[in-house]
Amino acid sequence: MASPASSSAVANIMLAIYEKKTVAVDLYRPLRNYIVFNYSEREAQNLEDDLQTLNQMRSDLDRSAADSPTARRDLLQSYYRALCAVESRFPISPSKDHINAVTFTWHDAFKNKLKASQQNIHLEKAAVLFNLGAVNSQIGLSFDRASVEGRRQASHSFIAAAGAFAFLRDNESAKASMGSSATVDLSVECAGMLERLMLAQAQECVFENTIAKGSTPGVCSKISRQVGIYYEEALAALNVTPLKDHFDKTWLSHVQLKAALFYAEACYRYGLELHEKEEIAEEIARLKSGINALSEAKKPSSKGAAQQLLDAMNKLEGNLNRNLERAVKENDRVYLMRVPPISSLPPLPAFSMVKPIPMNDLLDASKEKMFASLVPDSSAKALSRYTEMVDDIIRTQAEKLQQGSEIARVRLREMDLPDSILALEGNFSLPTALKEDVEAVQISGGPAGLEAEVQQLRDLRRVNQELLVQTEELLQKEATEDAQFRSQFGVRWTRPQSSTLTKNLQDRLNRFAGNLKQAADSDARIERSVRDHSILMSILDRRPIESALPTLARPIMSLDANEDAIVGALKQSLRQLETLGAQRAGLEDMLKEMKRKDDILPKLMASTGSYEDLFRKEIAKYDHICEEIAQNIEAQEQLLLQIQAQSDEFAAIFNLEDYKVSREKSYKQIEAAIAKYREIKENINEGLKFYVTLQDAITNVKQQCSDFVMTRNIQCREMMEDVQRQLAGFSFQDKNVGGYSYPIAGQPHHQRPSTQQQADQPPRPQATSYYHHHPEQPTMPGYTHHPPPYGNPQQPPPAYHPYPPQQTPQQQPAVSHEYGQPAYPGWRGPYYNASAPQPGTLPRPPYTVPSPYPPPHQSGYYKQ
Repeated sequence: MASPASSSAVANIMLAIYEKKTVAVDLYRPLRNYIVFNYSEREAQNLEDDLQTLNQMRSDLDRSAADSPTARRDLLQSYYRALCAVESRFPISPSKDHINAVTFTWHDAFKNKLKASQQNIHLEKAAVLFNLGAVNSQIGLSFDRASVEGRRQASHSFIAAAGAFAFLRDNESAKASMGSSATVDLSVECAGMLERLMLAQAQECVFENTIAKGSTPGVCSKISRQVGIYYEEALAALNVTPLKDHFDKTWLSHVQLKAALFYAEACYRYGLELHEKEEIAEEIARLKSGINALSEAKKPSSKGAAQQLLDAMNKLEGNLNRNLERAVKENDRVYLMRVPPISSLPPLPAFSMVKPIPMNDLLDASKEKMFASLVPDSSAKALSRYTEMVDDIIRTQAEKLQQGSEIARVRLREMDLPDSILALEGNFSLPTALKEDVEAVQISGGPAGLEAEVQQLRDLRRVNQELLVQTEELLQKEATEDAQFRSQFGVRWTRPQSSTLTKNLQDRLNRFAGNLKQAADSDARIERSVRDHSILMSILDRRPIESALPTLARPIMSLDANEDAIVGALKQSLRQLETLGAQRAGLEDMLKEMKRKDDILPKLMASTGSYEDLFRKEIAKYDHICEEIAQNIEAQEQLLLQIQAQSDEFAAIFNLEDYKVSREKSYKQIEAAIAKYREIKENINEGLKFYVTLQDAITNVKQQCSDFVMTRNIQCREMMEDVQRQLAGFSFQDKNVGGYSYPIAGQPHHQRPSTQQQADQPPRPQATSYYHHHPEQPTMPGYTHHPPPYGNPQQPPPAYHPYPPQQTPQQQPAVSHEYGQPAYPGWRGPYYNASAPQPGTLPRPPYTVPSPYPPPHQSGYYKQ
């Protein structure tokens, strides 16, 4: 029992609890052997510092007198957290597969001769918690309670001791006594009694400070009564098994006298308040009750009680008697009230100013770094289970959020919102796909640019016509000169006629001329199509294209002029819906962030109870977010119903259905304009490609004609010299005039020319093979059902084959075209000379380039 200290109200005699004694035990070697056996020697070496630290803390528990109370408190708290880390990683029990070389021994704190020994870490943890409560009680008695601050600090230490004993009762007492003997001081009953005792002493310090501050009698009475209640609860526990015969009689006397003292003190203070209210009859009854409580307590408990406590009781009893005598006189002379029996009165009011300090955070081992690298398989599996539980919650809630957003999007689209509101304000736009098509048309030049491209067709056609005329003039000039010499020299002019040699070239030039005529017809049809559809396509030149769309106008006549109110309410609802959508996005991010930070492995490692209990506690963190998600979805559903009603009213007033019909009509007009533009653009591109290809072909033939004319001019000069020598009477036997080999234009020489000819003549073009189209061969793909705009596929020009390829009997001639296929749509045969490409190396046909938009049905000679 602690030494007495003075107090302003009563003798402040309080109790402190001594620590339990223990027997030294080595934790280092058994735990290290377990790590080596179940993990590795390397792991044991890595954890060497943790093992040494743990063993040192256990050794320091024996040095109770060497450390200050606060140092002992800190040691006990650190060691308890370390024991939690040990418990989750090292199974200590008599089992042969567990650590069975560690036995914990602890003596009873109140009967030192009694002790308990167990291979159970819960005995060690329970003893440490008991000593933590005892040390806090000793710290409470160490303060000078003659001052207000001293009593405040003492009260805080007592409630810390109460928290340690409450934690012992709730978490370790039952486990320490399961299946084995244990001392009474660690029992649930003793821990509960000590908790009540510490709370009583903490409340007593608060009562003394309340008296010192001069609080009203009513407040002092309530606080005093709560002190008495705590002592009464402790006394009740001491009077029953297993504590009845375990504690010293002085303990029982002290607690009993304190309970009576503070009950009487509450009656005294409450009587003062009643006297001020002139409730004399009840005052007399309360004072008598207090006097009776003191008298009954002193009879059996005065023996062995502290004299200071007895003096305080006698002093209080004297105060009660004086006030009772005064109240009786006043009642007899003035008030004449009937004094009620005490049993008929309600209990004295009480108010607790203290409660046990929660020790969960203080003793939480989840942040303990000791043995952190050791993760047992059971903890890993438990973590996996918890992760699955969290993932299931995240997945379920995310699906709800996404479903809510999708429902809102679909419902708004059904109501044509917010497009209808935007249309009313002139901020509407085309559907995304249609707008992209319009932008593509405008980037490519739009309908306004078609005239320039048509002009390109005209220019290219003119260039080709000029080239063709120039080529024909070359051949015509040479033929005219040849005819003049033939007329002049008669039979002596033995050279073949030009018309015989240039037949193939003339045929090709004629076909080119026919192609140009057909192309001119196609160009005319394109120009006519541009003119005919210019009004349709002009909508595509509108910038922005939205200016071509109809507008949603206000009604011409309004009965109640509430259009603005309806629009405003609908806008407000849409803004609320948007806010709910933003909240959903935030909630989803919050869920993901919570999951990212949710690491319960340390708590699993420090947990000493059921994993299921820990899971329920941890998973509850997500409950408030799940509730917010449910509220968000419900709020959105109600808001959508409101928007639906507002939208119906909006549609009726602004005649929305007619606007939608007009808008769809505009969409179709734009789509038709785009289709026609693309069709004309495709035809123009085909014509441009044709003219470029045909220009190359005519240039090639022109070069052949130039070579032919040059060769004929050389031969002409030589023959003129020979004829002139003959006419002059000269005869040269070494020359054979009839031995000249006159080449046919476009064909190779089959006779080797003389050396002189080889020297005089320029190099001739290499022999080339001409692509042809056999009349019986199927037409090219893509032209069977829809003939292109250029050419006449029903009457292809005759094929020209200067060098027909060798063919085996019953074999179809190979299909080949210079440039892959006729460069002019509808043209079925070759019309120019070029080097024959090898099979499989032909470039992509210029007129079969796939378009991302299939053209409309073609009929006739161009696309309608």
